[in-house]
Amino acid sequence: MTFIHLAGPALVVTLLFLLKTPITWSMAVGALAFFLLNMDMIPLSNFAQEMAEGSQSVSLLALPLFVLAGCIMNASGITRRLINLADVLVGHMVGALAQMCTILGVLLGGLTASSNADAAMLSKTLGNQMVHKGYSRAFAAVITSSASIITALIPPSIGLIIYGYLSETSIGRLFAAGLLPGLVLAVGLMVTTRIVAGRRGYLPQRDSRATRAEVGSAFFDGLWALSIPVVIIGGTRYGLFTTTESGAIVVLYVLFISLFVYREMRWSDLPNVLAEAARDSATVMVMICAAAAFGFYLSWEAVPQSMSGWIAGVTDDPLLMLLLINIVLIILGTAIEGSAALIILTPMLMPIVNNVGIDPVHFGIVFITNLTIAGITPPVGGMMYISSQILKVPMMDYAREVMPFLLAMLVVLVVLSAFPQISLFLPNLIYGGVGVM
Repeated sequence: MTFIHLAGPALVVTLLFLLKTPITWSMAVGALAFFLLNMDMIPLSNFAQEMAEGSQSVSLLALPLFVLAGCIMNASGITRRLINLADVLVGHMVGALAQMCTILGVLLGGLTASSNADAAMLSKTLGNQMVHKGYSRAFAAVITSSASIITALIPPSIGLIIYGYLSETSIGRLFAAGLLPGLVLAVGLMVTTRIVAGRRGYLPQRDSRATRAEVGSAFFDGLWALSIPVVIIGGTRYGLFTTTESGAIVVLYVLFISLFVYREMRWSDLPNVLAEAARDSATVMVMICAAAAFGFYLSWEAVPQSMSGWIAGVTDDPLLMLLLINIVLIILGTAIEGSAALIILTPMLMPIVNNVGIDPVHFGIVFITNLTIAGITPPVGGMMYISSQILKVPMMDYAREVMPFLLAMLVVLVVLSAFPQISLFLPNLIYGGVGVM
């Protein structure tokens, strides 16, 4: 009976995974199975309480607010302006449309806060253009999904907000820490794109580089949108508002831009925008609540302590520990969706990270990068599914095409792991010292 109590919920979740049940409901049903098996010790009503407690954090208020800000910006014509800016910056390069995907991934990171949203947007816009221009569908799906990974690092990243909440790490410092790694990842993708596109003869969009006047005009046109990360980091650094309050400030800021600066959004569009934001936010929040209930089961059975003891027994060297965790995460990433892994594994891994002296901000950037790379890794990659579905690409074709990009991102992951200064330079420069929430 003890074995059933311990392994029963895990077996339920595994079975639901195999049946391709959405991760949220797999965790929720697995948690419910645990409470049903232990009704003699734990009241069944605790299941609902644990689900509700998953949402009881002031820090999580930032999540729906940033999602709403992204939805407002998407409805205001900002994407078109940023595509134009990407074109003048890299339109002269080989494989220009693919290079534009990466640049647009950087620019959109401060707007959508969601890698899945970026994968859908890039696939619908530049992905279809690439197919029309003779790029292979599989290549188009790979680069649009790969570029969306950058969004997980550029503030305001939903992943960084969730990690900061779960690990009790300063979200402001995490936002600052993501900027340089996001740019390093972009460079890695652009170099890989140049090699692949050059071999296949994917042509530039422009005959020559854009003039300074063109670059200046495109930059000025997109300046309002590009200023959003500056508003967030600057405001939190100088105490004008907290990270949570910054979400509300950004909503007001982008609403002003959309209605009075660009004037491509009307008041009558707001109900649809609010409905979209509510749906997107609810999807993430329900997953957090389900993971909280499932996390209670893991804690009750002392799974985090057992995992910590096993990994801690291997090495106490911070770099080796980080590389070992990376290997474990890469393996898990092939089977568990990144957002769910983030919610489940953060409480398990933080004791290990703290014991060996790894900076939680540095670990957060490596952790988020690793789990987001899982989003383009078959068979459960979320961004892979989005781009492949939109561009009608079979999984095997995608799997073959993604290999050089996966290799490039794994190299970047090792670099970020080995050189914490890349992640910590900006937060230490802006905030100084080591911050907490």
